[in-house]
Amino acid sequence: MIKLYGAPPTRVLRVIWLLNELGQEYEIQPVDLLKGEARREGFLALNPAAKVPVLVDGDLVLTESAAIQLYLAEKHPEAGFIPESLQERAQMYRWIFFLMTEIEPPLWRIARHTFLYPQDRRLPQDVELAKRECREMVDVLERHMQGREFVVGDRLSVADFNAAYTLDWVDEEKLLDNAPRLRDYLQTMYARPTAPMRIAEAFAAMEG
Repeated sequence: MIKLYGAPPTRVLRVIWLLNELGQEYEIQPVDLLKGEARREGFLALNPAAKVPVLVDGDLVLTESAAIQLYLAEKHPEAGFIPESLQERAQMYRWIFFLMTEIEPPLWRIARHTFLYPQDRRLPQDVELAKRECREMVDVLERHMQGREFVVGDRLSVADFNAAYTLDWVDEEKLLDNAPRLRDYLQTMYARPTAPMRIAEAFAAMEG
């Protein structure tokens, strides 16, 4: 059985979503980052970067949430989450990379300088810069999604499952206020019966 290391609200949710969509059985191995469990010897043997998620599928050990999403979609082509045409695949990769390299990094900066770093290492001024940069990149995606149901083409692809989690994170930081199309898209995606819990739900469960 597939093993998935990590726990919500981390990017493990991206992988859970694909596994749910594909109807795959999997076993979650919780890893508490705040308790330093990702830096224990056993976990570092799986991922020396000390980050989640990690997927173990037979002999394959795979890290990086987007790479895992793409692997699962390619392993199950019958689901149709990888576009058939080269051009649409190229656009799928484009938007996945955009989400991971343009929208996600400022979100990480906000997280680091609000609660992850010790108080003496936090830079409040960087939080404001990161929010501005995130809004600018969200606006790019907002314009792209005008008149579109899906990120690429006329059906769901890996880009959509990547985007939904990323935009939920953006929403947690209250940075979707000027993106009505993306807010509607986010609600539609999370209305799917296979959608994982939202980030806010995961935080609430941790506090409860």
